[in-house]
Amino acid sequence: QNGVMSGLMQMLLLKVSAHITEQLGMAPGGEFREAFKEASKVPFCKFHLGDRPIPVTFKRAIAALSFWQKVKLAWGLCFLSDPISKDDVEKCKQKDLLEQMMAEMIGEFPDLHRTIVSERDIYLTYMLKQAAKQIELPRASENEPRKYIPAVVVGVVGMGHVPGIEKNWNSDLKIQEIMSVPPPSTSSKIFKFVLKATVFGLLGYGCYRIGHRTVQFVLSMPATQSYLQRLTEVPQH
Repeated sequence: QNGVMSGLMQMLLLKVSAHITEQLGMAPGGEFREAFKEASKVPFCKFHLGDRPIPVTFKRAIAALSFWQKVKLAWGLCFLSDPISKDDVEKCKQKDLLEQMMAEMIGEFPDLHRTIVSERDIYLTYMLKQAAKQIELPRASENEPRKYIPAVVVGVVGMGHVPGIEKNWNSDLKIQEIMSVPPPSTSSKIFKFVLKATVFGLLGYGCYRIGHRTVQFVLSMPATQSYLQRLTEVPQH
């Protein structure tokens, strides 16, 4: 539904998630599940999913990478086997270590960091600011002055997004650009065409070989030869 490359990338990231779950005995995203449970206990509390839709993020991330970067990233995700301990998770809560890890990722895949982290920082900030707008109280009549009360908002985000949210909070944010999915590049179109042509070509050749051998086998059968011989004798009679 979301495209071959996007689907493959999502499968690889699910593999990473399964690896973390296996190593730690807990699944990533537990803080969001816990937030959902707590929100259900608070009267009149509304729960919002404030992150950018996954298909948009994946398509923009894939479009930002070159062909070889895609291959390198997929290779790294396929053979991810580094052990993760609970001590490592605790270390990741330290801001300096988190920033160091981010810096390493930026150096290897700067465009990926922009689409997966920086753009989502902007989106998350925008959604939090929308949720934090003052609430207008109902009025008895049109002549009554408008009254507002402050909204009470609890935002649950990954630690890696906190610096970006703080940086963007006082900016005039527009999310139209980061919600658009860029059209595929010419090289991507050519690659897809070549891939499809190769697959269909191999399927066609395979069908031809199977069909050719099947016909030869059927024709070599004694019953078939006898039937064909009788057919050739009918015009002579």
